[in-house]
Amino acid sequence: MSDKRVRVRFAPSPTGGLHLGGVRTALFNYLFAKQNGGEFVLRIEDTDQNRYVEGAEQYIIDCLNWCGITPDESPVNPGQYAPYRQSERKSLYRQYAEQLVMQGHAYYAFDTAEELEKYRKDIPNFQYGQVYRDGLRNSLSLPQHEVDQLLADHTPHVIRIKIPADQSVGFTDMIRGRVTFETNTVDDKVLLKADGMPTYHLAVVVDDYLMKITHAFRGEEWLPSAPIHLLLWEYLGWKADMPQWAHLPLILKPDGHGKLSKRDGARLGFPVFALDWDGTQGFNGMGFLPEAFVNFLALLGWNDGSGQEIFTLEELVEKFSVERINKSGARFDFEKAKWYNAEWIKKATAESLQPKVKEILSGKGINVTDDARLLTIIDLIKDRCVLLPDFYQQSSYFFHIPAAYDLNAVTPKWTEEKTAFFKSFIEQLKATPTLIAADTETAFKALTEEKGFKIGDVMLPFRIMLVGGKFGPHVFDIAALLGKDETINRIEQALVAFTS
Repeated sequence: MSDKRVRVRFAPSPTGGLHLGGVRTALFNYLFAKQNGGEFVLRIEDTDQNRYVEGAEQYIIDCLNWCGITPDESPVNPGQYAPYRQSERKSLYRQYAEQLVMQGHAYYAFDTAEELEKYRKDIPNFQYGQVYRDGLRNSLSLPQHEVDQLLADHTPHVIRIKIPADQSVGFTDMIRGRVTFETNTVDDKVLLKADGMPTYHLAVVVDDYLMKITHAFRGEEWLPSAPIHLLLWEYLGWKADMPQWAHLPLILKPDGHGKLSKRDGARLGFPVFALDWDGTQGFNGMGFLPEAFVNFLALLGWNDGSGQEIFTLEELVEKFSVERINKSGARFDFEKAKWYNAEWIKKATAESLQPKVKEILSGKGINVTDDARLLTIIDLIKDRCVLLPDFYQQSSYFFHIPAAYDLNAVTPKWTEEKTAFFKSFIEQLKATPTLIAADTETAFKALTEEKGFKIGDVMLPFRIMLVGGKFGPHVFDIAALLGKDETINRIEQALVAFTS
């Protein structure tokens, strides 16, 4: 690795919700930077003002903060390379585009959108490049005096890179090894638009150079752009400072065919955004812990080779290695994502979960006043919860009597003897000063034996009396938390429902 201080950047466009593939790119940048004692930079690539979406930049920042991968430098925490929005760096780019024109590596193109549209319609697979450029309206094909006049008249124009013919350009990707491209397949991309804004191609090279970026992790969909960027680094005289690139594998649809999209999430019922966006539920809104989301994302296309699956962010920083990133796409598995979340809920302390659980219960009309009791409830049920909203279903019976009972599980085998058993049990409870789980279980089992029942004959009905269905933690722990009076009340109410 270079002696330079490691500096990486995540450079999204604020054009909508941040897809989980984008968050994974940010995460891998973060892990690499932190492992190497470097800096993680957020740069907002907002040069395409037509696609700019209000609120998208803040959403990106919120997503990274939620994941715990807050950048060292960003528009909200600028460092020495500010500004960090490309729209605020607009004045920087023209000088480099003009420099390329002066050197003969770029040219002015005056073609109108209508003219180009006609070419695309008339010529199959039309590309603005070495095959057709001499017959188009640009500074390579027009006389110099005409070019000078067009510029003096402020005729709208763009600046395009002049891709050389018959060359191979390549680089060594940190994941894929040596990658080469034939320049004859590459068109003359626009570098500077008519409004003076740079395109991604120019801006990313200029900004990576000026911000001293040493390593660039980005999705493999950017590989076709690599030859343009390689040439720009060379033409601008910065080749020695070009960052090392790593093109990350795609996140694939659950069936493994094609890149995962927002439409796949809508069709199959899972989120593709970290946080809720524009009415679309994200992982956060569905009830994922950020630790679980980050853990799941890290293992989409990477593993440490040990078989370990549960990693804290600190462990990921320690274990991460570019060599262990897969070249092939990683299939998205929502069931596996939920498994990670269940494991992280189990690992979490009741104290850390309490604010989230309180919010969920409050949303369902349950206002918790006894925090100590809630902590006990959380510890009792967290192993049964996969998503945070499950805490309501798994705990609601602690706060109000069941609105309905699973009668099909009880009434077909209900007998007068069972009614008598529970009436005797009520009398035992009334005589007990305090309901303690272990003592109550011992007394319940003794009464079961005395009355000639098998434990299963009366244990399930008892559970349904307390919670309404065949779920929940150990039934005597539930009874102890409900307390003697409430347990008796629920048995009495259930007996009415079971025998009516």
